[in-house]
Amino acid sequence: MTKRMVHRIAVLLVSLMMLGLPGLVSAEQKDSQPRTLTGHVLSSDNQPLQNAVVYLKNTKTLAVKTYISEADGSYRFPSLSPNVDYEVYAAFQGAHSDTKTLSSFDSRKQFNISLKIHSAK
Repeated sequence: MTKRMVHRIAVLLVSLMMLGLPGLVSAEQKDSQPRTLTGHVLSSDNQPLQNAVVYLKNTKTLAVKTYISEADGSYRFPSLSPNVDYEVYAAFQGAHSDTKTLSSFDSRKQFNISLKIHSAK
């Protein structure tokens, strides 16, 4: 193999890598767009609950974020990683909702999950 052939092969390889790089970057950017979780906390008779505590657990790091629901029962968790699963549930005066899962396999960027508090027994 001559020096000239080695140089041509190197130029060809670099060119091929440069052509594939923009597609790689755009796919990486697409996966890194944050997700947002919103929803409402409701009583067992579907009335909005103010001041319920909504818990959001990152299942990768086990970190927990909380949100106190608004007067209309709404809550919001912005800027969630698209590559992590989350578990969310609400608690109010000793009662709690079922736990819902936000999966990293779901490619939506906006989620709306209602959490219904079960009556305390």
